[in-house]
Amino acid sequence: MAPPKKSKKARRESKKCKSMSVVPIEPRATESDWWDSFWQKNTQIPGSAVPTDEAEGFKHFFRVSKQTFDYICSLVRQDLVSRPPSGLINIEGRLLSVEKQVAIALRRLASGESQVSVGAAFGVGQSTVSQVTWRFIEALEERAKHHLRWPDSNRMEEIKSEFETLYGLPNCCGAIDATHIIMTLPAVQTSDDWCDQESNYSMFLQGVVDDEMRFLDIVTGWPGGMTVSRLLKCTGFYRNCEAGDRLNGNIRILSEGVKIREYIVGGTNYPLLPWLITPCDHNDISSSMSGFKKNHDSARLLAVRAFSQLKGTWRILSKVMWRPDKRKLPSIILVCCLLHNIIIDSKDKLQPDVALSSHHDPGYGEQCCKQVDPSGEAMRENLAKHLQQSKEKDSSN
Repeated sequence: MAPPKKSKKARRESKKCKSMSVVPIEPRATESDWWDSFWQKNTQIPGSAVPTDEAEGFKHFFRVSKQTFDYICSLVRQDLVSRPPSGLINIEGRLLSVEKQVAIALRRLASGESQVSVGAAFGVGQSTVSQVTWRFIEALEERAKHHLRWPDSNRMEEIKSEFETLYGLPNCCGAIDATHIIMTLPAVQTSDDWCDQESNYSMFLQGVVDDEMRFLDIVTGWPGGMTVSRLLKCTGFYRNCEAGDRLNGNIRILSEGVKIREYIVGGTNYPLLPWLITPCDHNDISSSMSGFKKNHDSARLLAVRAFSQLKGTWRILSKVMWRPDKRKLPSIILVCCLLHNIIIDSKDKLQPDVALSSHHDPGYGEQCCKQVDPSGEAMRENLAKHLQQSKEKDSSN
């Protein structure tokens, strides 16, 4: 007997199944060999300054060693794989691995190149670079918090010991400075608040660094049109210091019986306070104050060099940002500071040409703050006398 005829609906379902069975459905492969293809593609450029050694070449592109890169991947892996990829695939249709996503984000931050240029180097589109970079920033901002925090008492004693050994400054806990992150803004968002002294639209970044140029405290998000002294007074760091909740550790009693509290050093654009010692800007200063100023300048340069290294390593901060989202920009800046600290904590060595060769704020003159706290002035005098007496004692021995 002939088999019963199938209904039209059954025949349509049968045809659909046959057509689908021609190409079996497989899970998308993850692109794991991204480095080999990236290396081959980006080292064949004539006149390229990329080192021939692969390990150094890796640092050239991503600023970190392969070992530190793997550590960064471990920090953000859970976040990058737990969220739907939302079409994060390369031109061959393979899902981007966590490693390739981190590489794209680091290259974008390190080079400051356009999303189109970064995408071309990895074989992905502009929107993918944008999406990957922001996902990475959100993840690292949350997962790497422990790399940027105020030191505990034991670590602070080590920092103070180094400052005294290197610069002759007893009980010094760090150096402070600030820099401008320059940007262009749509006409509807421009205002005098964001227009700084050099007629650029910019956002401030202030940081306190230790003896190894590691950031201990940062603040950003404030308009570049402010003065540095006003910026300081808007920060939680200032409020904590004024309230005695920070820089409140052991008081140092010098051989002369003078008490020296904890403090940091800063430039003349900062006010002279009991916990923030700035240099004397008078022309007719004493010999003891002149000697103190040299040591003070050397210590303060740690913060200047830290910002030059930060903006040289993560060039997105040293280039003019094209209409950034001012709500997201602080997160980008923070993540660059976290990466800066991770490099130091991992004992990675940057290539010698990475840091900016010029000042981190080229074209910006230092605005002199006239605010002088009598207690801060007395402490500066005591430090200058102590330093001179120490030098005289050393020379007599």
